[in-house]
Amino acid sequence: MPEAQRTPTAYERFQPWRRWFEPGFWIVSLLSNAVLNSITMSMDIGRFDRSFAAWEPVVWEWSSGLMWLALVWPVVGFSRRFPFHWDTWQRSLRWHLLASVAVSLVHVLGMVALRKAAYAAMGVDYQFGDWARELFYEYLKDARTYASMVVLIEAYRLLLRRMQGEAALLAEPDEGAAVEPLDRPERFLVRKLGREFLVAAAEIEWLQAAGNYVNLRVRGHDYPLRSTIAGIEEKLDPARFVRIHRSYLVNFDFVASIEPLDSGDARVHLKDGSTLPCSRTWRRALRERLGEAAVA
Repeated sequence: MPEAQRTPTAYERFQPWRRWFEPGFWIVSLLSNAVLNSITMSMDIGRFDRSFAAWEPVVWEWSSGLMWLALVWPVVGFSRRFPFHWDTWQRSLRWHLLASVAVSLVHVLGMVALRKAAYAAMGVDYQFGDWARELFYEYLKDARTYASMVVLIEAYRLLLRRMQGEAALLAEPDEGAAVEPLDRPERFLVRKLGREFLVAAAEIEWLQAAGNYVNLRVRGHDYPLRSTIAGIEEKLDPARFVRIHRSYLVNFDFVASIEPLDSGDARVHLKDGSTLPCSRTWRRALRERLGEAAVA
């Protein structure tokens, strides 16, 4: 009888939609916010101040919304470089405070440029006002928007990690000796949606550095482990794992072949058909390992 097919997890079902969901979320959120703010501001001006034209609130809100939309991807990248975690949040907070100032400055300058262009197209001049006072006023608003974006980004990443599973090194037991050496772990603990299970180190196909995490690739799944690539390399068996790139370690047992490239780098082909980059710095060491295996 044919083997029963495994039911895809929620995380796996989400992956084909992910590249559309992430930019779509920000586009819909920021631009719909611009539309709603334009409507409410137009209503307020119509009731209390008739010195502005009906199109002006639309220009104000859409210039701001478009600039925030352009800044989403830099904010996402920066938050990946300085994520918030319990043990590093104080250092990250300082960087994010500086980033909020820079983001606000770019937002205001771009917003003013868009407004001047729109006003010029209508045959009038746009005046931003006193720059010192207005920049401070805009920063008070922009800092809240920046903080909201970072909170949403971190919450989304936390949800993804919970869906796909998050790895951790086995901790030293409260009582008695550890069942295996902690400096050279044979297994990793994976937490996934409230469940815990063990992954053998020998089953890890490759590892990739990702900010403050290292993704462990196991049977087609990525399990992020809180560590640096150098830190986890020290704990893995050097007879099994070899460094092929500043961001990659590969389990030698899963390597099928090496494809040299004209640049001097190489492409590592794994037995499951996937490929990994191999820089020239580590290419020779990997070739020597393959040669030793062929001799053996």
